[in-house]
Amino acid sequence: MKISPVILLLLSQMTSANEVNILQASFSQHTSGLWSIKVTLKHDDASWKHYADDWRIVDEKGNILADRILVHPHINEQPFTRGLNNVKIPSNIKTVFIEAHDKVHGWSKNRLKVNLDDIKNGHLIVKAK
Repeated sequence: MKISPVILLLLSQMTSANEVNILQASFSQHTSGLWSIKVTLKHDDASWKHYADDWRIVDEKGNILADRILVHPHINEQPFTRGLNNVKIPSNIKTVFIEAHDKVHGWSKNRLKVNLDDIKNGHLIVKAK
């Protein structure tokens, strides 16, 4: 049996429609050089079996710099923001990415790029396009 390319396209769009959306990230750098980072996510959390369960910060090579595990679904709280404090980002790293994960679809293909050179007065907010 042959599957129509149109059907495959529709199925792939349905799958990506349920991935986690990264809406925004805010970065604050402390005098210690450590960072506080808040990330706002939107996802159609449905149950304990299907919810956004993690976001992380990676460098351009994919090295994980920080990881924020989300321990429960946010069914009636969308979008939602969660943070991490005391994050160490080496000073030679100028670009990082926020990645998000859900229990069914894994890591979302849509990452949020953050250019740390854009920081002003110790703060930076990056919104998804």
